[in-house]
Amino acid sequence: MSLFTITDASQVFNLTDSAVDKVKGLIAEEGSEEELVLRVAVRPGGCSGFSYEMFFDTDVAADDIKTERDGVTVVIDPASQQDLKGAMLDYKDGLQGAGFQITNPNAERSCGCGQSFS
Repeated sequence: MSLFTITDASQVFNLTDSAVDKVKGLIAEEGSEEELVLRVAVRPGGCSGFSYEMFFDTDVAADDIKTERDGVTVVIDPASQQDLKGAMLDYKDGLQGAGFQITNPNAERSCGCGQSFS
């Protein structure tokens, strides 16, 4: 499994090949005229204290951590980067369901659904 890493060594966030492929497919399905980026963020909420948020965005701030691979751009706001440092985004498609999964070494605990952490 090869990984894609944000180029700033102090701000590492990884994507697997399957995550990149799925994001590319979803962007293509959007059919948007505007250039879409995948924004990954951490927000207060969820059953464990914080939750992950991922969505397509067209607005990239000057202080966003930004990287590109094979036509996919991922951006993370500076506040979220602290909680996402060293995390990995993967996409699974199997009998148990399909979806994105973030493996985060900064999470002390997570909820059963895997969508929130503390």
